[in-house]
This record gives sequence, C-alpha cells and structure tokens, in this order.
Amino acid sequence: MIHADDVKCSHAATIGQMDESAMFYLRSRALDPGAARQILIRAFVLDVVHRMHVAPLREALEAMLNTGEVGS
Repeated sequence: MIHADDVKCSHAATIGQMDESAMFYLRSRALDPGAARQILIRAFVLDVVHRMHVAPLREALEAMLNTGEVGS
C-alpha cells in the first residue's frame, strides 16, 4: 500500500499562473489576450531552451520557436 505522504515527485514539472503584471503590460500595448499569452509562454520556453547544453538540439528548438513551428 502506498500512502500519499510516501510519494515524492521529482520530474521537474513547472506550473504556475501567468504573471498578471506582464499580461497587463502587454495588453496595454494593444496586444490581444491570446497574443500576450503566447509571448509570455514563448519567453518561458526560450529561457529553458537557452540553458540546453546540446548545441544542435538547442539550435533546432530555437529555430522552430523563432519560425513559429511550435508554440503557436
């Protein structure tokens, strides 16, 4: 039998709320909510991608993000 306090999560998932001040800033620049959300998500993902040590993978993901192949 496994009890809830016996289980530890270590898969490094990140979740959270959108930064409302960042959303407000982007919305005050005439971006619709969807576009503002996409910008914030892409910024988060690019921060993670830039930390990758495998250059060919990092460069491929950056290219895909910059061309809109992913995240749109």
